[in-house]
Amino acid sequence: MNFVADENVDSQIVTALRDAGHGVLYVAEADCGISDDSVLAKATAAGAVLLTSDKDFGDLVFRQGKAMGGVLLLRLAGVSNTEKVRLVMRACQECEHELTGAF
Repeated sequence: MNFVADENVDSQIVTALRDAGHGVLYVAEADCGISDDSVLAKATAAGAVLLTSDKDFGDLVFRQGKAMGGVLLLRLAGVSNTEKVRLVMRACQECEHELTGAF
């Protein structure tokens, strides 16, 4: 599966996804500081699921009607990095077929 990871996603999550064979474009490595619109457009154009902890993407998708290939909103404040990685990897493994096109 392909992902675009917003710059607010922990690098450990990106590394774990890559190690598991997923394609991940990490905004923090490629285009740090680009707008949310641009991040969403990159993910959509690539047919990738967007990983983010930014709730503003809900506004872009639901209120503004922006196209998306899927968004996985990570609300994991206060959770250890190890647990974040475990939870995201579990979601990707168990729900992979449900992530495309879903928020």
